[in-house]
Amino acid sequence: MTDDTNHRPFNVLFLCTHNSARSVLAESIMNRVGAGRFKAYSAGSMPSGVLDPRAISLLQHLSYKTDDLRSKGWDEFAPLTNPDAPDLDFVFTVCDNAAGEVCPIWPGQPMTAHWGIPNPGAIKGTDAESAQAFAEAYRQLNSRITLFCALPMTSLDRLSLQRRLDEIGKSSAPDTSAA
Repeated sequence: MTDDTNHRPFNVLFLCTHNSARSVLAESIMNRVGAGRFKAYSAGSMPSGVLDPRAISLLQHLSYKTDDLRSKGWDEFAPLTNPDAPDLDFVFTVCDNAAGEVCPIWPGQPMTAHWGIPNPGAIKGTDAESAQAFAEAYRQLNSRITLFCALPMTSLDRLSLQRRLDEIGKSSAPDTSAA
């Protein structure tokens, strides 16, 4: 993948089914960690229209701006339905359901990878267990996005970059909770 000093930031889309938690966490993390080099978006194949309040609470606790976040469909990013859609460079699925769905056609052949993260919203336990699940999803996404942002985009060919994206998707963040 080539990049020069005049290149616009790379546009990254994170997909999940409902676009209420994991993809929104990823969008927020990428916009912080990759600021200036990457511009992140999130969407869902069947958006709920509502953000999970536990995801928003976690982001706010970590001093993220959340005012502009919203649950939206991936059709907002498909040029056939939205001519103003940004040109995408990378598309990552962060839930197993979205990875198996038929995605819209993304012009320009963006790089894609599956970075599955367990659904923290599916935890049916105590408030503490739920908070732990959201913190774990955040930790895994933050680790993967940090690894991604550290890649030398200017020196990797497309095949090497794809291999690295796939490796990142299989990585698990080191557990620092006991430290």
